[in-house]
Amino acid sequence: MDTGIKTAIKQICAEKGLSEESVYETINAALAAAFRKDFGDKTQNVEAEFNPDTGQTIVYDVKEVVEDLTPEEVEYMEKLKAEREKIKEMLESGEITPDELKKQRIEEEKKREQAEEAGEEEDEIRKFNPRTEIEEKEAKKIKKSYKIGAFVKTKLEIPGEFGRMAAQTAKQVIVQKLREAERNVLYQEYKEREGEIIIGMVQKFEGRNIVIDLNNKATAILPPNEQIRTERLKIGDRTKVYLKSVAITTKGPELIVTRAHPLIVEKLFEQEIPEIANKTIEIKGLAREAGSRTKIAVYTEDDSIDPIGSCIGQKGARIQTIINELSGEKIDIIEYNEDPIKYIGNSLLPAKITNIEINEENKTATVIVPEDQLSLTIGRAGQNVRLASKLTDWAISIKEEQSGKEITAEAPTEEVVEEAPVVEEVKPVKKAEKKTKEKITKKKKAAKDEEKVEVEKKEKKTKKKAKKEVVEEE
Repeated sequence: MDTGIKTAIKQICAEKGLSEESVYETINAALAAAFRKDFGDKTQNVEAEFNPDTGQTIVYDVKEVVEDLTPEEVEYMEKLKAEREKIKEMLESGEITPDELKKQRIEEEKKREQAEEAGEEEDEIRKFNPRTEIEEKEAKKIKKSYKIGAFVKTKLEIPGEFGRMAAQTAKQVIVQKLREAERNVLYQEYKEREGEIIIGMVQKFEGRNIVIDLNNKATAILPPNEQIRTERLKIGDRTKVYLKSVAITTKGPELIVTRAHPLIVEKLFEQEIPEIANKTIEIKGLAREAGSRTKIAVYTEDDSIDPIGSCIGQKGARIQTIINELSGEKIDIIEYNEDPIKYIGNSLLPAKITNIEINEENKTATVIVPEDQLSLTIGRAGQNVRLASKLTDWAISIKEEQSGKEITAEAPTEEVVEEAPVVEEVKPVKKAEKKTKEKITKKKKAAKDEEKVEVEKKEKKTKKKAKKEVVEEE
């Protein structure tokens, strides 16, 4: 007889990706919890068995058969029961508070631990749990064939109102258990995919975090420090992300993805370049500054294969696909060499190098370059030499061939900062010069004006004197 329940369970399992066995276990646990809450006894270990074909439920009290209690154990159990009753009365009367009781138990636990450390531990008396255990002599009264370790299943009567009263409780527990089972399935699925590239869609922004939807099954978080700083994603954009970590939380599996991690570049190379996927070409090293530039070292033992050409592809098709996926990030592909001098030289390309001096003990290298190749070797803000140092795992310093001036991998950034104020000082200098010139011009003009006035005065005096002499002669 098909009640339709079995079909519904199969449909749920197909939709949620769950096993039928786990769903039936959940239903049995929910029904047992519902019975225990409304009709059970604290001495009963209630278990339920649901039959999907008939829709009927059978409820049992299940107990494990154990050795009979000794007189000492019986006395201990009676004493323990009396203590519990006394504590219950004290709590009800207010003679002791729950906090005080908690403190007492913590102190007792400490004393017990101290006694164990001092070697004063008393022989432990076996504890008997009447809810889950039954003595052998009592079990044999039910059925003589029962032995120690067997389970006694006593069928319990189900009241007529069990269906109505338990329905809501059972429903809540079933929904909760199904959610837990679904979360576990998701966790297991994505835990196995850690370290893979997954295609997702930008669903929303939560502060600086970006929520990525993964095929409508789960959502992942792209934190600010895992984003490409120059990239601007929009809601609805489809993007490839690297699954960095998967953790289980109270709200379900927490998936953290990244687009800034160096391994996403390695995985993209594996996806786009078959020779890397089948291990014909190996990636020997990778250094990345996300959103700006990546250096990747490749190597092959097959002399008939050009590792750099294979990665670039015909007319740059392969590498361009990867660059587009990383929002235009520049990628330098260099050939790996076991000789550190050649490897360091390759890592600094396209700069032309005069010589390389290495110290294998300290793993440091000094690269000598001509003056016209200095800026190309260092790169913008020291990026080229910095990435080369990370890639090769050698501390690289640059020395100018003519002057002998040495610059470490970190120095270029500092030099740029030192040179910057010079540009800012140009304006004040020009202004000062302009003001000085203006003052000089004014002084010269004033001097000319004074000289002109003096000349005019002299001319007037001369004319006046001449006129006076004419008058005197007459």
